[in-house]
Amino acid sequence: MTDELVPMDKLAKIYRKIRTEIETLTKVYDTQVEQLKLQQDALKSAMKDQMQALGVTSVKTEQGTVVMSVKTRFTTNDWDSFKKFVAEQDALDLFERRINQTNMKVFLEENPGVVPPGLNSNSEYDISVRKPT
Repeated sequence: MTDELVPMDKLAKIYRKIRTEIETLTKVYDTQVEQLKLQQDALKSAMKDQMQALGVTSVKTEQGTVVMSVKTRFTTNDWDSFKKFVAEQDALDLFERRINQTNMKVFLEENPGVVPPGLNSNSEYDISVRKPT
């Protein structure tokens, strides 16, 4: 008995059908999750209002302890000045540890033979299927 190859056209058709089903299910899921998050936000707001009115930062209930805390996020609207400040203060730890993938790829293409110390890379083949035109 010989192994018969499934025609590439059929494989592509099945692949696109599965991708479309995944997209459909993802949209339904995302919509439902977004609705639930909106409900959670309304509940958080109601709990925050009550806790602020009571002047407390935590409330123990039979269903769990509700804790109100302050979250602070830092952003900048002037990256050039911020980067200069970080360099002047020798405060590189103010940045997160990750490499911008697109910028690194461009840097390596524009600077062949120059590889930053400690840089690792992992390349693998990927398959994509486009709609017929």
